[in-house]
Amino acid sequence: MTDDRSRSRSSAHESTATTTRSRRVGAQDSSTRLAILDATARIMLEQGHAAATSRRVAALAGVKPALVHYYFPTMDDLFLAVFRRGAEANLERQRQAVFSEQPLHALWQLSREPHGTRLQQEFMALANQRPAIRTEIAAYIERFRDIQVTALTFIARANGLDLTALPPVVISLLIASISGVIATENAVGVTLGHADLVAFVEQYLARFGATATESAATTIEAADS
Repeated sequence: MTDDRSRSRSSAHESTATTTRSRRVGAQDSSTRLAILDATARIMLEQGHAAATSRRVAALAGVKPALVHYYFPTMDDLFLAVFRRGAEANLERQRQAVFSEQPLHALWQLSREPHGTRLQQEFMALANQRPAIRTEIAAYIERFRDIQVTALTFIARANGLDLTALPPVVISLLIASISGVIATENAVGVTLGHADLVAFVEQYLARFGATATESAATTIEAADS
């Protein structure tokens, strides 16, 4: 049953990726294409995903609306391109955090990056309306969490932590949950308790800071290949 669901999810992801590749128009490094992606992300961050229409994107990017549709025939294509660009950048930042001198602290700081957290929330809301976005987000979250759990497992072992008492997957979910709550409340002007919570987490992390070993890094890298 689980294998069937995994194969179904994988097939759906591959189908979405294939469809998007077939629709892709124009050079990937085109300044116009990049300006459209930047404009879309900015509108989503500042006004929400519902405000990111092709006309508004075109106006902010300084291009004609027809060019938005030239590079991205549908809005799904545009949103997917924005999401994938951000996802790949975030995965690269995650790799850098894992290989840093203080990986646990680095992973925590990465999770608290406001720009990425806010944009991810907009995509989560968008996923309720667009199945292609939902499939892409699910695949990314599972990939990101898998790498993070692998890293946290090595960090915990290096510090002699009891993995049964505090499983790495639970730590990963706690980090994501805390960051999400803080970002959501900040968006409406609520900050009560945030500083105390951040200080508590960072004091806890300070007790278990560790340097990733070369063998651990190699294994983590293999898990992401």
